[in-house]
Amino acid sequence: MSTCCARASTEWLNPKGNRLAVPGRIQGGRWELNRRTFAIKRIVATGASVMTPSVVAESSQGLQQLPFKPEGYNYWTWRGHKIHYVEEGEGLSVVLIHGFGTSAFHWRYNIPELAKNYKVYALDLLGFGWSEKARIDYDALIWRDQVADFLKEIVKQPTVLVGNGLGGFTTLLAAAALPAEQVKAVTLLNSAGQFGDDITSTDTTEETALGKFIVRPLEEIFQRVVVGLAFWLSMRPAQIEAQLKSGVYRNHSNVDDYLLNSVAIPAADPNAGEVYYRLLRQLISNPRKYTLESVLSQLSCPLLLLWGDLDPWVDHAKANRIKDFYPNTTLVNLQAGHYPHDEVPEQVNKALLDWLSTLGLSEPSLETMPEM
Repeated sequence: MSTCCARASTEWLNPKGNRLAVPGRIQGGRWELNRRTFAIKRIVATGASVMTPSVVAESSQGLQQLPFKPEGYNYWTWRGHKIHYVEEGEGLSVVLIHGFGTSAFHWRYNIPELAKNYKVYALDLLGFGWSEKARIDYDALIWRDQVADFLKEIVKQPTVLVGNGLGGFTTLLAAAALPAEQVKAVTLLNSAGQFGDDITSTDTTEETALGKFIVRPLEEIFQRVVVGLAFWLSMRPAQIEAQLKSGVYRNHSNVDDYLLNSVAIPAADPNAGEVYYRLLRQLISNPRKYTLESVLSQLSCPLLLLWGDLDPWVDHAKANRIKDFYPNTTLVNLQAGHYPHDEVPEQVNKALLDWLSTLGLSEPSLETMPEM
């Protein structure tokens, strides 16, 4: 599992006792509440400041930063759900997929730089970021299908897929399932996913009626309470910051209000806690269903690994193993944690742009995308 937060992404902000001026508007003599703005106000009360949307800041490396917009950028309806994405630049398409608990805004230092030469999209997966927190049963194929349909309905041309953590494994699944002319290359940054022999086998003994109808429901109630409490505690801005600085970011200079808001605001959604619970249940329940070797064996395009070797969650040896298994791989090791694209963005941007320039990719437009 990937993550701003299998640890740091856990429950929504609802600090009781804070008396806030409720934002909204008067319409027809009645006060209407803007739920998104109200969520932002609650976050301010708990200790994080919300950046002015129009400000284009620079990082400590002097890179341009994507303006933070609390209302988001663009929206697309997919299977009846509201999906958020960012679109910048012109040229061959590069689609960025975030990791667990983060969003399109996590590519804040990469989008402006890549958009100088490419048409860049950053997509929020269903259940994350500014996309809808749908109360559905999540599965890896949900996100695979979402990415595939995004390429077909929005991008509409051959694409390079780039993913971090959970988003990395999602890009692999999508690239493996789609025709080679649709996905030209894949880049993974500290990707989720395991090789089959790394997964501990579990007891698959058939359940008794007592276990199925009494014990399991009681366990689920207990798990919901525990996960809900953990989510609420860890998604306070101060706790998010502490988790990110605990080793996920080895260099703390980019752990700032922009980053904290990009994690905390989506977590304020009323459905966020339930979605988090469902995600954990699904990701833990069947780890053998999709293994790295089964997905890599279906891949047919060049692969770039941009790997933070100081990641406390993903073993750096995984990158070498992927390279050994899939020969058409280029590996770049970085002295960074789980999010190298945000911790050392100048190095990630340079490595990605240099690699893309060697592939000789063009940008022919496709009126219709191939079916999966």
